[in-house]
Amino acid sequence: MDKELLISEAKKARENAYAPYSGFTVGAALLTKDGKIYRGCNIESSVFSPSLCAERVALAKAISEGEKEFEAIAIVGANANEDPTAPCFPCGVCRQVLSEHVDGSAFRVVVEEEGKAISYTLAELLPKAFVF
Repeated sequence: MDKELLISEAKKARENAYAPYSGFTVGAALLTKDGKIYRGCNIESSVFSPSLCAERVALAKAISEGEKEFEAIAIVGANANEDPTAPCFPCGVCRQVLSEHVDGSAFRVVVEEEGKAISYTLAELLPKAFVF
């Protein structure tokens, strides 16, 4: 897995973000086990609850194309008022949704910290995922 490539793809995805209310643009790049990359960006709504996170957009695109096996996802965020070196981790909803489609102990979440691509397992970020 090329972490830097995934971060670059997530940054490209972020360019398409629709975030007129929060101003916080997010991009995600989801890597399948066979090497395909699906990009997603956040899409806000004025009533917020139907807003979509970049991670879930990328996952939905991949699943809708028949993908079932995933290796990693990179996530980047940007806000003029925030520290540009701060990492952008997936929210709790995205962590849970991802956990239903991946092996949390092997699936990697890649974020950019102070200009470096750093990865964590999903299990590290969500140690007690809800199981139905």
